[in-house]
Amino acid sequence: MEKPVLYIVVPCYNEEKVLPITSKLFLKKLKQLIADKTIAEGSRILFVNDGSKDTTWEIIQGLAKSDSHYQGICLSRNRGHQNALLAGLIESKDLCDITISIDCDGQDDVNAMDEMVKAYLNGADIVYGVRNNRDTDTKFKKLTAEMFYKVMIKLGVETVYNCADYRLVSSRVLTEFVKYEEVNLFLRGMFPLIGFNSTCIYYKREERIAGTSHYPFRKMMGLAINGITSLSVKPIRWITYIGGASLVLSIWGIIWAMWNAILNKTVSGWASIICIVCFMAGIQMVSLGIIGEYIGKIYLEVKRRPRYCIQEYTYK
Repeated sequence: MEKPVLYIVVPCYNEEKVLPITSKLFLKKLKQLIADKTIAEGSRILFVNDGSKDTTWEIIQGLAKSDSHYQGICLSRNRGHQNALLAGLIESKDLCDITISIDCDGQDDVNAMDEMVKAYLNGADIVYGVRNNRDTDTKFKKLTAEMFYKVMIKLGVETVYNCADYRLVSSRVLTEFVKYEEVNLFLRGMFPLIGFNSTCIYYKREERIAGTSHYPFRKMMGLAINGITSLSVKPIRWITYIGGASLVLSIWGIIWAMWNAILNKTVSGWASIICIVCFMAGIQMVSLGIIGEYIGKIYLEVKRRPRYCIQEYTYK
């Protein structure tokens, strides 16, 4: 079997503090894999600048000039982590045999790539990098992350527990993946849908090497909502169930009111009316919000706008 060409895809957004450090780690690992004759000499590291407002793109350009193993593409504006990662995967699809996507912050163990490539050579087309602990996370982040994965599984979304976007994907999987044309992306839930042989490797997640996290709680919640509404219709079904339960309660309430009216036991019921009205109004507003999320997704999908636009390459 010929040695595969590997592209390490690294999305970057305002990473001027950490990129000079992690880029060396990525290059060292790439050259080690080449020296071990595990991958081909034509393997590369592809940085995707996601509309950074600092000097990230200038650093990527400098890296590309310093070593041919570095390459970079610059998106025309900030499109978010998932779209930036998608851009790197699609752009490298026809240039390599396998891709490994990894964040720029240095939290994911680059040495896990050895096991990923080995698993590919043994027949796996997708290899998920799974964190075997979250000791570096705060208690709040650990709790919310665990809840997120459990909720996703309960909602019927196929996802790998404690796996983010550190994964190996073969080019033939990416060839099938481009047929999934939705605009609302949740990649960690989409790759399991494709199928093919897959496996997991486990690693310890470290603290961020430098800089600050670009995934605060607000963005994590947005990603969770996007993942749920993009890959599951169960919240809509829940609205139907809640509506049915509310109807049963309403019928019971009507019977109760009529019975008391017949027996002349009716009394002024301001408090009970207010409670019922507020309860029903709350259910209606939440239901409208969930329906609105799905309608918004449909609105964005039918426009068929491009998911990213590339402004500049370092290698073309």
